[in-house]
Amino acid sequence: MTEQQQPRIGVIGTGAIGGFYGLMLARAGFDVHFLLRSEYDAVSRHGLRINSTVHGELHLPKVQAYNDVAQMPQCDWLLVGAKTTSNADLAPIINQAAAPNAKILLLQNGFAVEEQLRPLLDAHLHLLGGLCFICVHRSAPGVIEHQAQGGVNLGYHSGSVSAEEGYAIAQQGAALFQQAGLDSKAMAQLQEARWQKLVWNIPYNGLSVLLNSNTAQLMGEPHSRELIVDLMNEVIAGAAACGYPLPDTLVAGMLKVTDAMPAYLPSMHHDFTQQRPMELQAVYRAPLEAAQAAGCAMPKVKMLLQTLEYLSA
Repeated sequence: MTEQQQPRIGVIGTGAIGGFYGLMLARAGFDVHFLLRSEYDAVSRHGLRINSTVHGELHLPKVQAYNDVAQMPQCDWLLVGAKTTSNADLAPIINQAAAPNAKILLLQNGFAVEEQLRPLLDAHLHLLGGLCFICVHRSAPGVIEHQAQGGVNLGYHSGSVSAEEGYAIAQQGAALFQQAGLDSKAMAQLQEARWQKLVWNIPYNGLSVLLNSNTAQLMGEPHSRELIVDLMNEVIAGAAACGYPLPDTLVAGMLKVTDAMPAYLPSMHHDFTQQRPMELQAVYRAPLEAAQAAGCAMPKVKMLLQTLEYLSA
């Protein structure tokens, strides 16, 4: 088989996101290798398990798991599911785990995460961004709760190829997820897609922490719902100022989708309650700085960041 037909896939950061997509790809017959830290013993003994309202109970009993990157084979695709706060520390690990001309896919929220990591990666590597539309969290070591959705969209960021070739690589990546039964597509404009994802992430992540509420509670109370809309419109204005106009129907569409979701606590709420660093740089500071540089103020987004900074401190 050629690499395109059967690549070797590595997962760095086997939490909720990395574990979910890695298990789904392994079930589809791909050669998937998982790099773990604290959960290595549990996953080595008991495998990975997903309790999914969409796919049912899934179990990968034998996981190709490693707690040392030196023992892990070099991979053609690397899915990075760790938080953006650890990217600088992960760069040497990514470089070591990557095969020549490997594709590095960041399955991460936020803005400018690729720009932060690119200077730390070997020049021959291709860097892509992946936007995950999924309600998922980890309930125990090696156990993932999947509440809804599961799609992932890919955009090419950088590497030694033309824009057309980069888009073709993103299409190859989308095909992997499609073979695993997941909605996936390649995107021509990665930055535009990241702004679009921020329209949801900025209000719901921060407000879930500040108000200690899930999505159903935030949507069900008129004042918080109005604030969500205000925050969404500020992000849309910031995106437009940076040259990425978003659809007029986006806010209404996101509200409709969120109304239909089960009560969900976003990842930032789990990070805060478990005393892990919140992704404030990627989700808030970076887009605020970009919008400000383009002459667009986002005062309510800035105030939300200020409250999160206070709670973080």
